[in-house]
Amino acid sequence: MKKTISTALALVMAASLLAACGGKGGAPAPASPSAAASPSASAAASGGTYKIGGIGPLTGGAAIYGTSAKNGADLAVSEINALGGVQFTLNYQDDVHDAEKSVNAYNALKDWGMQMSLGTVTSTPGIAVSAQAFKDRVFFLTPSASSTAVTAGKDNCFQMCFADPNQGSASAQYISDKKLGTKIAVIYKNDDVYSTGIHDTFVGKAKDLGLNIVSDTTFTEDSQTDFSVQLQNAQSKGADLIFLPIYYTPASLIFKQAAANNYKPKYFGVDGMDGILTLQGFDTSLAEGVMLLTPFSADAKDQKTVNFVTNYKAKYNDTPNQFAADGYDCIYAYYNAIQASGGAIAPNMSAKDICEKLIALFTGGSFKFDGVTGSGMTWDKNGQVSKSPKAVVIQNGVYVGMDS
Repeated sequence: MKKTISTALALVMAASLLAACGGKGGAPAPASPSAAASPSASAAASGGTYKIGGIGPLTGGAAIYGTSAKNGADLAVSEINALGGVQFTLNYQDDVHDAEKSVNAYNALKDWGMQMSLGTVTSTPGIAVSAQAFKDRVFFLTPSASSTAVTAGKDNCFQMCFADPNQGSASAQYISDKKLGTKIAVIYKNDDVYSTGIHDTFVGKAKDLGLNIVSDTTFTEDSQTDFSVQLQNAQSKGADLIFLPIYYTPASLIFKQAAANNYKPKYFGVDGMDGILTLQGFDTSLAEGVMLLTPFSADAKDQKTVNFVTNYKAKYNDTPNQFAADGYDCIYAYYNAIQASGGAIAPNMSAKDICEKLIALFTGGSFKFDGVTGSGMTWDKNGQVSKSPKAVVIQNGVYVGMDS
């Protein structure tokens, strides 16, 4: 069933994410291979296929994010190409969640002839790559690099995901609205722009709402294997809920180490937690009851989500997470924008010319996008998306929507 957020949370997100309104476009229902049509004459006349480049961690500790985003994007490309007309070629590069490798991957894609970019999957590489895309005038739409620094000051860089400040404030609002904790601890990573960005706005909003933060501790890349100090501090202060604006790998260790000390608080995370159920070697029972905000719930019953989940499972033998959904939506957003241009964007155009056309569309007030991560999506001139989040909880090893 389709899940909705509480009224108060929706108002928070609307206020922080409000963007332009106008005409409407949505991803078509996926075509079956047997129903695939041949490319239209207009597509053939326009000069072939559009070249889209993607970058993300396909190996290393963050590979779940990159692989999911790539799989979602690949699925969308195959569906769109089967429809005929607009055709895409996707070239996806591994950056191992490393900024230098990510820039090298971007340069390789530029040499290949990339006309549009899926940016990067994670934020630190995204900051480096978006600067290059801005300089080169390549349109950049990231599925999940959520730091505001990815898009700040770059008129051609946009996010399909929520920006970090919005995740922080919305999480505080949801915890307050649902009365999830009376004493709250926060554990965040202070050398990561993603984690600090969410932490700072969460703490600020929590103060405004009167939430009682009794413990606010941190860690770094070099110290993310031992959380005994942070957990002891939270437990000694009586924290009954721990907010974790971090990725799933350190979170899995926090769950394990807390359980070993018979400390059983509630946990609330954000989109970086998505993927923990498929972390190799992790005992998923330790994540039972973990809550998080996400723009996507695989158990939603709207036709668009059902089609996506069904086709994703058939192709990859796995349930899609939020990163897969964001990658899928990025491709369809490009598809819808090209259609909305009325022929003004063609595959034989330069990346720079396509970039300027897409900027005008995304910020012009007449383009809306319906995807699996939200309906009626719009973007503001800072590249941030307007859509409503969903709250999910892990029950019996799967994500279940928290709101009816």
